[in-house]
Amino acid sequence: MNSNIKVIFFDVGNTLLFPNRERIHAPLAQRGFTPDAEHLRDLECRTKNRFDAMMTKTAAPTTAFGGCSTPGYYSRSDLKTKHSATSSLPASRIPANWDLIRPGTAEQLREIGERYRIAVISNADGGIKDVLHRCGIAGCFRTITDSGLVGYEKPHPEIFRQALKSMNAAPGESLYVGDVYSVDYLGATGAGLQAVLMDVPGAYRAKGVPRVESLKELQTLLRDRESTAS
Repeated sequence: MNSNIKVIFFDVGNTLLFPNRERIHAPLAQRGFTPDAEHLRDLECRTKNRFDAMMTKTAAPTTAFGGCSTPGYYSRSDLKTKHSATSSLPASRIPANWDLIRPGTAEQLREIGERYRIAVISNADGGIKDVLHRCGIAGCFRTITDSGLVGYEKPHPEIFRQALKSMNAAPGESLYVGDVYSVDYLGATGAGLQAVLMDVPGAYRAKGVPRVESLKELQTLLRDRESTAS
């Protein structure tokens, strides 16, 4: 990561906001199955790597990622009927259901915003700004680029170009922080931005690319970069 970063763009899902598991998994709870945290972490890691392999081969649309992990729960449970395996999918694909926010997120974003201009690029349904408002962090960002409004989804370079234009920013002075290698990291770097993965579950520890597991770690990475540049 070079030293001339002036603008930082953030993904939303699994980067700033996280899935409301209680709401999304309500159909499973009604059938007596509640996946534990370790199961979910392991499932997310495996699903992301499978998804990346698929994306690098097919460049398929990406909005289904939020729900594509759901069927994996059933290989390790006794709930293997088609009805059970698909009943959580619609809820998991709704951006409004990704509204859990880690403690300190707003404060950390404001701290980052004191040193950099910050904005959002998200694959969503046109309503991500409302979700960010509801979670109390929309005001941290100068612009919010929502694929549902601009007509292009990551990893397509056009969504990055439109976001850069909205911030009057050059690709080389911009950093993107997102959670999926094939969509966020390759999409951003393919459009000329620098990139860091927000890898909370540790899916990409062996990938050999810049990664952090929290906004605190991102702040440390940025400070280290600033120190190296001075």
